[in-house]
Amino acid sequence: MTAGPTTVGAAAGADARETGRRRTGFDRASVEWVVLELMRVAYATRGGFLARRDPRAVVLWYAVCAVVPWFTYDLRVLGVFFVLALGCALAARIGPLLLGLFVLGTVGELVYVLVLAFVLDGDLGALVGLAQAFLKLSTVSLVSMAAFVSLDPEKISDALLALRLPAILGFAVSYGYRMVPVLVEEFRTIVDGHRMRGTPSRGHGFLGWRTVVRGASIAVQAFYPLVLNTAKRTRTTVEALETRGFTSASRDGAGRRLRLAHLRYTAGDAALIGVTLAVVVVVLVVL
Repeated sequence: MTAGPTTVGAAAGADARETGRRRTGFDRASVEWVVLELMRVAYATRGGFLARRDPRAVVLWYAVCAVVPWFTYDLRVLGVFFVLALGCALAARIGPLLLGLFVLGTVGELVYVLVLAFVLDGDLGALVGLAQAFLKLSTVSLVSMAAFVSLDPEKISDALLALRLPAILGFAVSYGYRMVPVLVEEFRTIVDGHRMRGTPSRGHGFLGWRTVVRGASIAVQAFYPLVLNTAKRTRTTVEALETRGFTSASRDGAGRRLRLAHLRYTAGDAALIGVTLAVVVVVLVVL
């Protein structure tokens, strides 16, 4: 349905050759760059310390790191967990797009919390409660990005299947990963079509209000074609999978063993889980 890691790397190389220089600053803020970043995320082409681990170990690591922060309300413990999660996210090479969105959302949430506390005349206790929720959600977000940018759709699907979860769940996650770049490309095509067939803009207007209204109108008009085209793609994919015996193969024991035969749980995977549990225990006990 979409290009694989080799195609993604070739596309990135071609994009760099066309520009003749490394894209920096506002040159990155383009639809093409966003599409490439989404494909790098979906196919885990950046590498990182989690990309070399068994997918089952990565899923278990994520489960531990995402659940533990909810068992404490100590700001010191939550602060340590947040710093460790940030370090893991950077080591996993989450990419500038996701990191920028996380920073933007974090700053926006902090401003919103401060304004809300000021308007409602909140005391220190309210700020502490809001800080606890913020640190917990931020920690879970960081470990989520670290885990899932390190796994391509096949690894995630195989890990869920190996952990005895329903096969349809693994397929849904894998299909969702693959559809993200396709949806972005489909949306761009629809928007370009609206712009080509629509009336030209009469100028940006005061503070660019005409441009904002025009963009919002095109986005709303593009919603229905996007949903319709996505439904067509989904139906075609399901029919093709069923023709090839997807449901029967997922229920058959021999087919399951053949699909998961490449998974290897090594000493490095055990060390990842062991070190994570040890760090969690030390932080909870010492602090």
